[in-house]
Amino acid sequence: MTANWRGVRAIYLFELARFGRTVWTSLALPVITTALYFVVFGSAIGGRMSEVGGVPYGAFIVPGLMMLTMFTESISNASFGIYMPKWTGTIYEMLSAPLSPLETVVAYVGAAATKSVIIGSIIFATAHLFVDVQVAHPLFMVAFMLLMAVTFCLFGFIIGVWAQSFEQLQVIPLLVVYPLTFLGGAFYSLDMLPAAWRTITLFNPVVYLISGFRWTFFGKGDVGIAVSMGAVALFLTLCLGVIFWMFRTGYRLKN
Repeated sequence: MTANWRGVRAIYLFELARFGRTVWTSLALPVITTALYFVVFGSAIGGRMSEVGGVPYGAFIVPGLMMLTMFTESISNASFGIYMPKWTGTIYEMLSAPLSPLETVVAYVGAAATKSVIIGSIIFATAHLFVDVQVAHPLFMVAFMLLMAVTFCLFGFIIGVWAQSFEQLQVIPLLVVYPLTFLGGAFYSLDMLPAAWRTITLFNPVVYLISGFRWTFFGKGDVGIAVSMGAVALFLTLCLGVIFWMFRTGYRLKN
């Protein structure tokens, strides 16, 4: 069976066009937020703690800042993208179109991941205005960004299908993902924590994502890179399995 790339392209471009209508807001917000983080964390805390593991504190928080924003952007873009057709009722037209579930997911998740990577790149560029950031493994950094964006866009897609209101659309990102990100070592090293808290923190899946991404910058992280990549791959597989089940059963798609 030939893939319907024309249909995938249509949905992909439609979602990107929605991003284009609010491009200045979408781009200005991460720039302003990044600048504020550097003012608060980079200046206030960095003035008292110049280095973390031999890395200047200003540079140390850049991977965490990028992950923090990309987590939330990936989830919100993907969840909103699939929730809107449900809310307007056009989901039935999409389900009856000659598109397979895989093609539908590729279109929506691909568009959301594209937006997330663009915003992550803008944050990376903005960070250079404040600190000198060297990337030890640039190819791994790009690959990790893409893998993380796709994984959390899949997670956002699941939330968008599950949600039955705009309130539910925000519950998991605000009450679960965002706190886990702050507690995942975005602005500190796990070595700075007491032994008991360090053990508890290792149960936070976000730790492995931020640590792996930080490794691509500085060649070292709180957790081994193989473990970090394995954690991302496991979460990606789980998300794909849940989405497959949703389309197979029609969970909150056909009723």
